[in-house]
Amino acid sequence: MKIHIPKHLLALLSIGLFVSGCGEDDSVAAVQPTPQSKALELNILHINDHHSHLDEENIKFKADVGAGLEEFTVKSGGFARVAALINQLTLEKKNVLKIHAGDAVTGDLYYNLTDGKADAEAMNTVCFDTFTPGNHEFDSKDAGLKTFIDFLDQGSCPEKTKILAANIEFGSSSPLYQTKRIKKSQVFEKEGVKFAIIGLTVAKKTKNSSQPNADTIFTDEIETAQKEIDRYEAQGINNIILQTHVGYDLDQQLAKSLTGVDVIVGGDSHTLLGPESLKKYAMTPEGAYPTQLKNKQGQLVCIAQAWQYSYIVGDLNVKFDRNGNVESCSGTPHILIGHDFNRSGKDAKAVTDPEKQIIFNQFNTDQVPFKMVTPLQKTLDILKSYQEQKKSFAQTIIGRATDNLCSRRVPGIQRDVNRSTLGDACNKNTHVDQHGGDIQQIVAEAFLQQGKTFFAADISFQNGGGVREDVALGDVNVGKIYNVLPFKNTLLRLDMTGTEIKATLEDAIDGVIAQNNTGSYPYTSGLRWKVDFTKDKGQRVTDIELRNTLGLYSALDLNKSYKVITIDFLANGGDYYTTLKTIQGERRINVGLDYAEAFLLYIQSLDGPLGEKKTGKLESAHYSTQLFIDKIK
Repeated sequence: MKIHIPKHLLALLSIGLFVSGCGEDDSVAAVQPTPQSKALELNILHINDHHSHLDEENIKFKADVGAGLEEFTVKSGGFARVAALINQLTLEKKNVLKIHAGDAVTGDLYYNLTDGKADAEAMNTVCFDTFTPGNHEFDSKDAGLKTFIDFLDQGSCPEKTKILAANIEFGSSSPLYQTKRIKKSQVFEKEGVKFAIIGLTVAKKTKNSSQPNADTIFTDEIETAQKEIDRYEAQGINNIILQTHVGYDLDQQLAKSLTGVDVIVGGDSHTLLGPESLKKYAMTPEGAYPTQLKNKQGQLVCIAQAWQYSYIVGDLNVKFDRNGNVESCSGTPHILIGHDFNRSGKDAKAVTDPEKQIIFNQFNTDQVPFKMVTPLQKTLDILKSYQEQKKSFAQTIIGRATDNLCSRRVPGIQRDVNRSTLGDACNKNTHVDQHGGDIQQIVAEAFLQQGKTFFAADISFQNGGGVREDVALGDVNVGKIYNVLPFKNTLLRLDMTGTEIKATLEDAIDGVIAQNNTGSYPYTSGLRWKVDFTKDKGQRVTDIELRNTLGLYSALDLNKSYKVITIDFLANGGDYYTTLKTIQGERRINVGLDYAEAFLLYIQSLDGPLGEKKTGKLESAHYSTQLFIDKIK
């Protein structure tokens, strides 16, 4: 039976006094800790980390409709589908709770244009019960979070979304200082049974990799959670839900370390949970949905997360017994797709209705949680005007390239020498032959400068193949930035030793030589070296030098630790960056900033008025490849 009353509360209970747990932390009420004795079933509908990704996208998958495996595309995600499905399930199910576990903003031009207003208006077509701020809600300091909450409050929902964060203490410089709008936790009641939801925001990452006010404090997640749980259990409220933005790894640690916790609905790590059959569709889940563990008392804890970018609506069913313990939990991470399927490729023939039925049957056979959803028209109508702004903004001139900024994956005259859309001006450029792509090097510089803004980064890593286009001499608009960096990559911070940095360079270069993968060739900012393809792996990169704040270079210390910024694709071992994948735990922090947005912010930070900011080739001394020797083919 789960009745755990901390010793430090016994004195209070003996005189019938207790601090109320409904988020009113300064109130005192006469409450007897009478345990509830009724079972409860909850249906939790949840999302997290939509990061201003409000529009639908395309996903690709393979299916055999009679002529062997073919590649198909279908529309996926979009907040209008999120709203449609949550609203539908709310009508169909009982005791529904609608949760957003943080990082609603940043990552798409919607945020750049509206400071979160478009996100708030879209969210108000769902009317979430609760929201916990993520680290990116602090990217524009505490004032940015307040602005976003104000936008939420302008909606027409019957009740305002409860903003929950137990481990944030706003300093006196914050516009949220002593606010009543953000509470530690909240008590809800369904069918006569009370349950508590406690909010947690990732502490170290927010403080060190976002931009909260200097005097805003983030307390330890585990200690804070246990204090809140103890307060509620002392009141006889034993059904406890943590609503977290701390990442899947810490969610699991919370489950194992705490007493009294029942359910954790999380975000931050962009974790896909679901069946192993998703691997067939190029989606690899990190665990089951829901993940089931035992808490410190040996009782069942259910953990759920809903991936990212409006792709999924989590649908979690939890059954509590009369003592507040979880009897069972189950659910579906609905991957939202449209109804129209198309073959990939130019001039591909249309998909017939019988072929669509074969595809549907394959989904059912594979037991993958694809859910065909018609977007909610109300949400589409709200987004329409913002979409026009996005289209116009993409054409906005933000600066001027003072040179042709050539794209080249690998230096030299033997590999990747015909890729440039600018022709021989780049393909036969001797500086590019010697040092590699200009635009690749500038992107690496942009990432380093953003890394310095967030956490005093020392070095950046970018793969040559991740930068897709040249930038021609002349005006540069916003749309061009997103063409240069078109993928869904975000920035991560890694704490690495000099030895690991050298190993990463060797990994990437071996990808070019051993795997013939030109896209893996490394570009860095803050670091330069010489490379000789005729040597064996481990001996190819020499004279590695680190740039200091004065722009001077000295030898990299192999034993010292450095702060490195890179993209999630590489950090997860993509393009043969295998050493980066081994950097885990506290040495890895997901900054979460979209990589194209980071490049845009870099251009906007340059000297001069908007539209006249000049970017050109860097000095040769700042190119990462200082000497390149290739094998003779």
